[in-house]
Amino acid sequence: MVLKTTIQGFLTAVKGLTLTVRHLFAARKSRAILDVRDENYFKQQEGVATVQYPKERMPIPEVARYQLEVEIDDCIVCDLCAKACPVDCIDIQAIKSPEAIGKTSDGSVKRLYPAKFDIDMAKCMYCGLCTVVCPTECITMTNQYDRTTQKLTDLIYGFSDMSDQEVEQRKEEWTKFQAEKEAAKKR
Repeated sequence: MVLKTTIQGFLTAVKGLTLTVRHLFAARKSRAILDVRDENYFKQQEGVATVQYPKERMPIPEVARYQLEVEIDDCIVCDLCAKACPVDCIDIQAIKSPEAIGKTSDGSVKRLYPAKFDIDMAKCMYCGLCTVVCPTECITMTNQYDRTTQKLTDLIYGFSDMSDQEVEQRKEEWTKFQAEKEAAKKR
């Protein structure tokens, strides 16, 4: 019994070493560059398969999901993307406006200012749910995938273009509007 398991272990080791040596010698040649969409892409097994990044890049499919991008001028600050996000990587703070601010490219009326619109790509799981629920389609996934950094805080992207002074001014406008509205009710 002991002899049988010893022989079986030895044969398994030889089989593994044979496979390793075969791959070692096959790696002397490199694979031909094929597009992922080519039907023979997965059939070619011999040779080096490493992509020499950044000189070579993998082709990106059209339906790929990578970096999120927000067209803040089209955002109505509805907060649906943040509510749909399963990992809470989207942080939005809105300030109400007494009157309509303007219109988006699809004709939706904007009534909220985006005081803060941050996306933490370190938390993002690239599911695309935020892009699906956006009524104005201002949040999209781009084909940009290389955002390497050594600090996690560099992966928090801010899309709001409001300064701190502007945020305070808009808050004061809303507070003043509310106070005038309450005073009008009391009369």
